[in-house]
Amino acid sequence: MISVLVRNWWAFVARAVFAILFGLIALCLPGVTMLSLVLVFAAYVIADGIVAIVAAVRTGQEGGRWGLLAFEGIVNILAGLAAAAWPGLTVVIFVALIAAWAIVTGLLLLAAAVRVDNDHGRIWIVLAAVASIAYGILLVIAPMIGALVLTWWIGAYALIFGIAMLVFALKLRAKVKAVMPA
Repeated sequence: MISVLVRNWWAFVARAVFAILFGLIALCLPGVTMLSLVLVFAAYVIADGIVAIVAAVRTGQEGGRWGLLAFEGIVNILAGLAAAAWPGLTVVIFVALIAAWAIVTGLLLLAAAVRVDNDHGRIWIVLAAVASIAYGILLVIAPMIGALVLTWWIGAYALIFGIAMLVFALKLRAKVKAVMPA
C-alpha cells in the first residue's frame, strides 16, 4: 500500500493546497465562508429533495408506499429554498440549535452529577455542565459572533489539516526520490 501512496504523493499535495486555501479563506473572510457553506447546504438539500421525490414517484409506480418519501422531498426542497433565500437567518438558526443543544446537555449533566459520588469525580461533570451551559448562553446572547467563531474553528482545522497533509506529501515525495534517483 505504501508504494501506491508514494506514487501518488501529488494527490496529497492537492488535498493540502485545497485545505490550506479553504482554511485561509475561512479565517480571513469568515462571513463569506459561513454564508457560502449555507448556500452549499441549500443546494444539497434541494438536490436531495428532488431525488427523494423521484424515488417516491418510482415507488408509487411500482405500487409501494411513497407518501412519506414525497413529503420528505418537499420539506427538503422548502428548507433548501428558505436557506438560499435567507442565508443569514439560516446561520442564526444553526447557531441557536447549537446553543439549545449545549444548554440542554449542560442541564442533563447537572442532573447526572447529583447521582455521581464525589469520589468518582462529580466536580468534573459539574465543570463540563457549567461549560456547556455557559457556551449555550453565550451563543444565545451573541449568535453572529458564535457563527464567526465556528467559522474560525473550521478554518483553523482546515489549515492544520492542510499543513499536515503537505508535510505527509513531502515525506512521500522524498521516498520517490530515494527510490528513483535523478
